[in-house]
Amino acid sequence: MPHAKEAELFNNDEAKVNWHDQALWFVRNKRDKAAHTVKGWEELRNLASAIKANVLSNLDDYLIQFEENAQKNGIHIHWAADAEAHNKIIHDILLKNNVKMVVKSKSMLTEECHLNPYLEAHGIEVIDTDLGERIVQLAKEPPSHIVLPAIHKTKEEVDVLFQKHLGTIPSNGDPQYLTNEARKHLRDKFLKADAAITGVNFAIAETGGFVVCTNEGNADMGVHLAKVHIASMGIEKIIPQEKHLGVFLRLLARSATGQPITTYSSHFNKPTEGKEMHIIIVDNGRTEQLGREHFRSSLNCIRCGACMNTCPIYRRSGGHSYKATIPGPIGSILSPGMDLKKHGSLPFASTLCGSCSDVCPVKINIHEQLYQWRQIITKDVKQPIVKKTVLKIAGRVLANSKLYGFFGKSARFMLKHLPKSVINSQTNTWGKARDLPKVENENFEDWYKKRKS
Repeated sequence: MPHAKEAELFNNDEAKVNWHDQALWFVRNKRDKAAHTVKGWEELRNLASAIKANVLSNLDDYLIQFEENAQKNGIHIHWAADAEAHNKIIHDILLKNNVKMVVKSKSMLTEECHLNPYLEAHGIEVIDTDLGERIVQLAKEPPSHIVLPAIHKTKEEVDVLFQKHLGTIPSNGDPQYLTNEARKHLRDKFLKADAAITGVNFAIAETGGFVVCTNEGNADMGVHLAKVHIASMGIEKIIPQEKHLGVFLRLLARSATGQPITTYSSHFNKPTEGKEMHIIIVDNGRTEQLGREHFRSSLNCIRCGACMNTCPIYRRSGGHSYKATIPGPIGSILSPGMDLKKHGSLPFASTLCGSCSDVCPVKINIHEQLYQWRQIITKDVKQPIVKKTVLKIAGRVLANSKLYGFFGKSARFMLKHLPKSVINSQTNTWGKARDLPKVENENFEDWYKKRKS
């Protein structure tokens, strides 16, 4: 089902859509305030973009350097070409260590690889320990946002969900009570888990270490209690030197949630004595994206979610309408590269307003890449005959000033004299939810000539 149809389902609940829109815009405003407190914010963005560009141009060298330094530190390094290889490597590590239950902190890469269902099918229990992730896991839903995975759910809905799965009492959606109950529930899981899985926010080629950023401390709790730590890392997560961390850590939290820094920026350099640490370095289509000239900079993304918080389409269509691991503007660039036919509608889920590019901390030209995908999709993917015909006619009209003037006058006449029931018919998608603007008697050219004379 294309994005527009999926968005219609989300829009059936108007009150929830309005709440979702306002909640994300609130986060966007926090981002702006936080950015304005940093002197040289734009210089930081420029620097981050330049560092990432350097990484992509020398990715093979940095990955080899990272591997060598990590292995010197006693970390086991594994390479996975795709999701299947990633999942099998993790399963083999867990089998070797006789692991029956895993605690996992937030990792969009494991979501991308569908790790949870894979491990569960092989008899291993997986517990997501980020509060938002645990909520959507209990609801048997994917995350709808990469930073705020349960943003599509109200606190009252979470209340009902916890009553069903955790045996809580009705609390009218009291956030403090629900958070405390989740903490009690997860603490037992942390104590019993045999292994912990985390993502990787930044991997440092110079040291062979990596950093995981969280606000709840769940990654640290899982890693320090379990005997095995497995970190899933996309090849693009590399940065050259430890000193570069300061640039990205200042940008990440402010762009994501408006915080000066994440509550926990946890550095992992080597395993604790008697324990194991593994890093799985994953490609899964990233090399192919790197080879696409117009889209390679999309790999600069540091997964802050700022483009989603500002996007007028995402805010009012919800993350699940994208049917992709990474939704929103950045996901609409990444997903077509994975499956053009399945995700061909996503680059059209945009106004091309450019707000996503304006807030991106690493200055990815997101709206321009969305436009570029549109050109490719229109050419390579079969389009509906009605759409092709309408666009062909529109192209001829817009290319001919006399035709344009004639159709403009005709349209103004009809819009002024036809009854509203005819104008807002089923063929007028705009009219399903709103009226057209008031129609004037003349177009801009007529008005300009009259004013000039």
